[in-house]
Amino acid sequence: MASRNSRSRRSSWLPTIFKTLLLTTFGSGAGGYFYRDFPIVGPIVDSILAGDEAGPDPSGIAQGGPSQVDSSQESPSQTGPNNPPSNRPSFKDRIVDALTGSDSTSDRSVQGQLASAQSQPTRSTSTQSAATQSATGRPSDRILIATFNIQVFGESKLSKPEVVNVLADAVRQFDVVAIQEIRAQSDEILPRFIEAINADGSQYSFLIGPRLGRTISTEQYAFVYDTTRIEHDPYAYGSMTDANDLLHREPFVARFRARTSSPDQAFTFWLVNIHTDPDEVPAEISALSQVFPVMQAARPDEDDVILLGDLNASEFEFDDLGRLPGMTWVVTGAMTNTRQTKAYDNIMFDRRFTGEYTGRWGVMDIERIFGITREQAIEVSDHLPVWAEFSTWESPQSRASLEDSSIR
Repeated sequence: MASRNSRSRRSSWLPTIFKTLLLTTFGSGAGGYFYRDFPIVGPIVDSILAGDEAGPDPSGIAQGGPSQVDSSQESPSQTGPNNPPSNRPSFKDRIVDALTGSDSTSDRSVQGQLASAQSQPTRSTSTQSAATQSATGRPSDRILIATFNIQVFGESKLSKPEVVNVLADAVRQFDVVAIQEIRAQSDEILPRFIEAINADGSQYSFLIGPRLGRTISTEQYAFVYDTTRIEHDPYAYGSMTDANDLLHREPFVARFRARTSSPDQAFTFWLVNIHTDPDEVPAEISALSQVFPVMQAARPDEDDVILLGDLNASEFEFDDLGRLPGMTWVVTGAMTNTRQTKAYDNIMFDRRFTGEYTGRWGVMDIERIFGITREQAIEVSDHLPVWAEFSTWESPQSRASLEDSSIR
């Protein structure tokens, strides 16, 4: 108990725990693996530490002082979605229009306030099952971002076809999914899961973080995303450093962009994947309040920061995190676990900057959607997927904020 209180008293040092954003180039294959022994020192790491266009010097953030600019890089004013740095690539150059389809609201779900009873993400008005619905029914101007704690996701769960089928079908309903609680010694769990997802012709890929935790029971985070709808910045993903060890599992972050016909105007955003420890919730929630200011300062050209995952806390327990200016969370008055007794999962962002949020959210009722029993649903996971809908186009307020560095 003493050590736990000691960790919570170190809140004054919180700005230092996220000093370094470890970003590295992944290997080939289905999205590439973030190997534990893969060299993490790369061009973006040095750039962040030097305070170049990738973001201000973290020490400047903590002290409120000016940041330094590496003369070998372009200045912040010269970079951004419209003007990527010329000395290295940003997003992939080849960007095509998102899949065309009906723009009617019937192709999506009803308002999130009805999520637990009525609101479910659907990709088509067809009577086809979730397993066979075509992705072409998705609106081209909106994306669904989800979080899903797949309880103890490893070899045992992957060996059960009926469970894998439900998991794969569930993931296909979203454009990008933050996954928590991957527990496996094998590096083949995610590639095999992606094969199952893509068995119907889908084109999903993944990013995965290192194994994290203070005990032998380590976990990994991952992002699984539809490559026809979403692309990731190959120079902007990795794990945040927790210098003071305030978190059992430091966040895994990645920067994404919606695929549109006009990439310069497409919605770009950071996703921050987190799974707090159930025995350290107050201290870890407090530590997470530093994620937003640090990530918003990490790049002058990106102010959309979306934190999502298993917080092990309801909306009434966000404390410092919930009191941040502009802080918004999507799940209100709904349960997010399979037994319908807890509201632990959520999606949070600063509404002042992330105007792309449409106000639509939901909790996927796996039991009802897939016509399975409560016991079968629990075998899939003790958590349910939580999702929120965003426009594929950068909002005017976000574009304006890029020109006003004072907001950071």
